[in-house]
Amino acid sequence: MILTEKEKDKLHKAMLSYLKSAGYGQSSEVFEREANISGDLGPADILEKKWSSVVRLQQKVMSLQSELDALKEEMAFYGPGKKLSDSNKVSENLPRAPERYNLLGHREPVTALSFHPVYSVFASCSEDGSIRIWDYETGNLEKILKGHTATVNCVAFEPNNGQLLVSCAADLSIKLWSFETFDCTKTLHGHDHNVSCVRFLPAGDFILSSSRDQSIKLWEVSTGFCIKTYLGHTEWVRNLTVNVDGSLFASCSNDETVMVWGLEVTQPQVILSGHENVVETVAFANKEAVNLLLTSKNKNGEEEKRGKSPEFIASAGRDKVIRIWDVWSGSCLMIIRGHDNWVKSVLFHPSGKYLISCSDDKSIRVWDLTSGSSAKKLLDAHGHFILTMAMNPRYPLLASGSVDKSIKIWDCR
Repeated sequence: MILTEKEKDKLHKAMLSYLKSAGYGQSSEVFEREANISGDLGPADILEKKWSSVVRLQQKVMSLQSELDALKEEMAFYGPGKKLSDSNKVSENLPRAPERYNLLGHREPVTALSFHPVYSVFASCSEDGSIRIWDYETGNLEKILKGHTATVNCVAFEPNNGQLLVSCAADLSIKLWSFETFDCTKTLHGHDHNVSCVRFLPAGDFILSSSRDQSIKLWEVSTGFCIKTYLGHTEWVRNLTVNVDGSLFASCSNDETVMVWGLEVTQPQVILSGHENVVETVAFANKEAVNLLLTSKNKNGEEEKRGKSPEFIASAGRDKVIRIWDVWSGSCLMIIRGHDNWVKSVLFHPSGKYLISCSDDKSIRVWDLTSGSSAKKLLDAHGHFILTMAMNPRYPLLASGSVDKSIKIWDCR
């Protein structure tokens, strides 16, 4: 036996004490005689206490093992004591737990987020019908904008100086807000159903909107007039993304497709099919990601179509899959699996090396585009479905919003 004589004596006395306290008279007499036990038996519940302590320790060991596994996963990705040169520091600006702030204030789920291009603030919108302006350096709420009468689905700052904010809602309206006065300067009407997404073009002079009425509209900011209506989707148009120079935009829909459009023609130039359920989110690759994906594509012996700048898109949705597309060939370059529930938002990291996604599985994940493998998972990033996220390219921060009504700010260093 591995027990010493003293330890065996204590164990036998504890066992005998338990048998007597439990009412096993005959068994206790036989055991006492065969084990040759004498002296004080000690507390009657000593064996029960030790047993429950063992169970608690086993649970603690399992918890610590889970934490160790998570740390090993993080260590495998970041590397122990990795030193970054100035040239590649930005590539490692990835979200890390714990969060810097957990911002509470919205009374219903948070639906969208947008960082200001100049100042240290960001905007959030919610199913409670409000838009809130937050200071991300202090975590303070700066302003509440009210005007919509139903769920506010999307909010976006003008990308150059941020003097305007645009929002859209289930009340069928689009509103433009002055960032100086926080007043609503224009209300745009034209959609026949829930307006799901709004995006400024890079110059800030036009706005794109998508709706459950299956249409996409182009609006002139200065006049508030609808300039064009784009038709092609056969169901609810969920989300929009604009490429870097503003010459193209892409949309995704309940019809399980991603469509790529030019501004001048009201019919899609490219239709990307492959998802097996509603496509919730779509994002054009930034210049850095385009260069990386183009290099990877050329290594595989594929040639780019002449006369057109290379473009790549990430899309994801209710089939739990993220797809990376080559726009002009219409081919799917990469399929990324790992989320356990609907993927609600994707964005390209400013370095171009990573893709970040959030999901109804309550996790935020970072994917290395050079391998397509899971890089990091922020376990239980929120207590409920994560509906949206946004990254501030000027300052290493990621914001996420959830059905749990909270907004979390994550340092990316």
